[in-house]
Order: sequence, then C-alpha cells, then structure tokens
Amino acid sequence: MRLRQFLRDWSLPIAMSSGVVMYLIYVNIPLFDSTHRLAAEVISYVQPALIFAMLFVTFCKVRVRELKPKRWHLALLAFQLTAFIAISLSIYAFKGMPLTLRVMLEAAMLCLICPTATAAAVITARLGGNSASLISYTMQINIAVAMVTPLFLALSHPVEGESITSSFLLIMSKVFPLLLLPLLCSELLRRAAPGVHGWLISKGRNLPFYLWLVALSLAIAVTCRAIAHSAVSIYVMAGIAAVSLACCLMQFAIGRHVGRRHGELVTGGQALGQKNTVFGIWFAYTFLTPVTAIACGFYSIWHNLVNTWQLYKRNNP
Repeated sequence: MRLRQFLRDWSLPIAMSSGVVMYLIYVNIPLFDSTHRLAAEVISYVQPALIFAMLFVTFCKVRVRELKPKRWHLALLAFQLTAFIAISLSIYAFKGMPLTLRVMLEAAMLCLICPTATAAAVITARLGGNSASLISYTMQINIAVAMVTPLFLALSHPVEGESITSSFLLIMSKVFPLLLLPLLCSELLRRAAPGVHGWLISKGRNLPFYLWLVALSLAIAVTCRAIAHSAVSIYVMAGIAAVSLACCLMQFAIGRHVGRRHGELVTGGQALGQKNTVFGIWFAYTFLTPVTAIACGFYSIWHNLVNTWQLYKRNNP
C-alpha cells in the first residue's frame, strides 16, 4: 500500500526523471549514434498520437454542449493577449536593445502567450476541476494565438517569406487538428457505438493520466535534448530559467485567483499555468530567436513540479 501511495503521489516526478535518465543513457551509448535522427522523427509522430489518445478518451466524458465560454475565460484571454502585445511592441519600439535583454523579453513573451496544454484537461480532472471548462478555454486560446500573434510578430520579429496569412495558417495547422479531431471522433463514437463509448468512460477512467505520464517522459527527454544542444552561456540559460519560473508561478497564481472568483479555482490555475510547451518550442524555432525555445523546456519542468505539488496535496489532505 505504501508503494502504491508513493507512486500515486510522485508519478509526475518519476516520469520526468525517467525522461532525463532515458535521454542520458541513449545519447551516451555510441552504438545508437546513427539512430538519433530517426529517434527524433519517431518521437515527432509518437507525441501527437499520445496526445490524440489522451484527448479522445477525455472528450468521451464531455459533451459538446458543455464546452461553453465563461466570463473568467475572457479575463484570462485578456491577460495573455495583453501581455504578449505589450512585450511585442516593446521589442519593436526598442530595436537597438542588447541581444541578451531581447532574448529574456522573448522568453517571457513565449511563456505568457503559449496556449494551454492539450493534456491540461487530464490533470484538471485528477485535481477535481472542470474538464469541460478547461477544454473550452484551450480551444479559445489556441484560436486567439493563431489570430493575434502573426500580426504583432510581423512587427517585432518578421520572418522572411512568411506573411500574416501564411503564419496564421501555419499555426492553425499545428494546433487545431489535435483539438478538433479527438472531439469529432469522440462524438462519432458516442453516436455510432454507445456501448464502446460507455466502456471507455467506465473502464478507461485513468487511461488518459497513464498516457500523459508516457508523453511527459518523452517531452522531458526532448527538453533535455534542447538544453544540451543549446550554444548559449550558462548565465543566459540561468536567466531564461528564472524568467520561465517567474512566468509559471505568476500564471498559476493569476489563474487560480480569477478561477476562485468564479468557483473554478483549480480549472483557472491549470488553464493559465499549464502550457503546451511542445508547441512553444516549435513556435520559438519558427518565429522567434531559436534560443528562446529553452524557456519552454524549463517551463515544462516548472509546471509539472507545480502539478506534482497539487496532486500530492489533493491525495494527502
């Protein structure tokens, strides 16, 4: 019983540690040197598949009519978009700023605008929050990011060959299929095979969480790779880590504060605090100074440590 309780309380740190250990073992075995590119390509397919499966099972428990916008969603959207626009305009206005300062500002901007993690609904459910409300906000912030970021990035960080329209379509193609397709498939299953749908709800209650542990382990391994391959100095890396930690704690605090006022403390915190860091890393490499991708790598560690603490508190009141 003690082992079972230990695994339940510390499942996220165990998954994170497994990702670090797997990466260190893999890259230090010369026999595998020729497989690194293949491994990265395989992971690029496995991660979306795991996220799709997690969301599919989670969406089976939620009806489309429950995905209604709420007043607190507007407050969080306003915070994320305002923060992004303010930092983006500051970078545009002070083009001659030192590169290190620009990197720190871009790191903060990335951590603040990064949309809610698609897996956040899984953790929200484990913490006793409202999955439907969380999923609704996840959809809203992804649409908002796709609509707003291309316009202001064209000012602060223009990408050669990328128009506002092409940037919008590129972002939508990256995030939207993993939001809409699981929802459509779950609704199709609900209507076409209600028996299977009911079985998934009753027997697969913990399946999304177990899938998330596997996905988390892979995500941390990818984070280790991004940090290990970075050419920045230890001081810049420490600064980026500090910025991402400050953004993480601030967003959990603001999200919980807003959520508490509307009776959804847990959901508000997860909606603003838990980020889609895989998307953030891609976003940084595509539109920002590539080194800022490290910010999302560190953020992945911070928000999972916060989730570990929350799960421990819930399991040990």
